[in-house]
Amino acid sequence: MLKSKRALVTGSTSGIGLAIARAFAAEGAEVILNGLGDAGDIAALCDELGATYNGANLMKPDEIAAMMVAVGPVDILVNNAGMQHVAPVEDFPPEKWDAIIALNLSATFHTTRLAVPGMKAKGWGRIINTASAHSLTASPFKSAYVAAKHGMAGFTKTIALELATHGITANCISPGYVWTPLVENQIPDTMAARGMTREQVMNDVLLAKQPTKSFVLPEDVAAMALFLCGDAARNITGANYSIDGGWTAE
Repeated sequence: MLKSKRALVTGSTSGIGLAIARAFAAEGAEVILNGLGDAGDIAALCDELGATYNGANLMKPDEIAAMMVAVGPVDILVNNAGMQHVAPVEDFPPEKWDAIIALNLSATFHTTRLAVPGMKAKGWGRIINTASAHSLTASPFKSAYVAAKHGMAGFTKTIALELATHGITANCISPGYVWTPLVENQIPDTMAARGMTREQVMNDVLLAKQPTKSFVLPEDVAAMALFLCGDAARNITGANYSIDGGWTAE
């Protein structure tokens, strides 16, 4: 399905990004990985997927620009890299705000603005932004993350309109809580801190807002990303797909 397509997936050395990269590679795409991790592990992923790797720091626009030159024109751009910090607004460290906005929102602008000319030249492109349920609703103590994800949703709609006659689509995917090692590793500490069982932590803390009481899998998000790259999705643009177990339906 994606043979001859070049796909850049940011934040793709683990979690959702890695699942998307694997799905794309399985369909024949030439994948470029970007993200953090052990050099040996990343090399093994490149071997597994037949991928290349660029370690640009996406909080630095000059490194993003250098990355986009190095990888060349891309057919598919997945803006997935992100970070989180939780604190009341009056205690929220300004440097954390700046970092979250830079990585979760501004990086999406910089990769997109540099990818669009090549997509226009080909008359085809797919831009997929990994947002969050927090692009549609809010939770306390996550001011920077919620602001960034709302911004990403608005940015996606804007570029979808700008690119609508160029064969380029732009869409968001907004997952709820996704079962990744990052989430799983939080469970023991939360059990100890709250005096809860593993099941109580999962159902009453992590999944409190997901009516299905089940985690989204990275592969669920990857399947949606793959669909959005296909011909059947050529008239889907400016959309924000919720994969959140019913969280934002309430």
